[in-house]
Amino acid sequence: MALFNNSFTRTYNRLFIELADPRTNDWFLISSPVPGLTILGLYLYFSLKWGPRYMADKKPFQLQKTLVVYNFIQVIVSIWLFNEGLEAGWLKNYSWKCQPVDFSDSPEAMRVARGVYIYFLAKMSELLDTVFFVIRKKERQITFLHMYHHTVMPMISWGATKYYPGGHGTLIGVINSFVHIIMYSYYMLAAMGPRFQKYLFWKRYITTLQMLQFCIAFLHSAQLLFYDCGYPRWSVVFTLPNSIFFYYLFYDFYYNAYGKPGEKKPEKEKWTNGTIIKNGHVRNDFNKMATKNGIKKD
Repeated sequence: MALFNNSFTRTYNRLFIELADPRTNDWFLISSPVPGLTILGLYLYFSLKWGPRYMADKKPFQLQKTLVVYNFIQVIVSIWLFNEGLEAGWLKNYSWKCQPVDFSDSPEAMRVARGVYIYFLAKMSELLDTVFFVIRKKERQITFLHMYHHTVMPMISWGATKYYPGGHGTLIGVINSFVHIIMYSYYMLAAMGPRFQKYLFWKRYITTLQMLQFCIAFLHSAQLLFYDCGYPRWSVVFTLPNSIFFYYLFYDFYYNAYGKPGEKKPEKEKWTNGTIIKNGHVRNDFNKMATKNGIKKD
């Protein structure tokens, strides 16, 4: 038992202390994986088990003002992250081919590290998306894509903060922050009520933008196979398959919701007070046929 404990301690120290970036390792939720994994475990249990069971016999919460404020905060945070990523690196001294991590204590390097850390905290805060879906009884929104995305992204950003807070891998965070500016702006307007619905015709393009970001992430990460700048090449083992998998999930969602990209999915016919409505218009041919056959509308 003592031998096992010593081996476990050595392995733990090696993985979570010696290999970690000492600049960020003592930051909140970073030093140990336990707090973050505990939060994710509670999140999954609430979202998939306890929350739906608790809400089963209760009316859904409305949360209109809460959602407006929450989405507004997410927009502001995303704008800050996007601007910080560009100003601290990608518009100045970063190479688009291969960019190593600056592990120094310089103001520039610490600025990038703090940006990566704030990105991680933002991913943790986005777990509230699912919590709001549960208590508003929006079960259809809690898909495998949704749960996978909100579970994996905090883990990836935690690892980046702890081991490689900067360099090549930050580009996807910058692009993702831009996408979230658009996405959370949409959610904020949607939460403001029916009078803003006419301005929300661009929902489908958010998914297109999300698919585009994974294409860029794949191509950018793949450059590590050809260029060596000191950024770990082994990271492509995770980033390339994950980019493909994310793209497939978002493409599948888009196809089911809107049809193939570039094609407009025809709106299904639906009954309204005994009349067939299609694309917002009454089917005249049905009305004529109904009159001919003596069918009376409700």
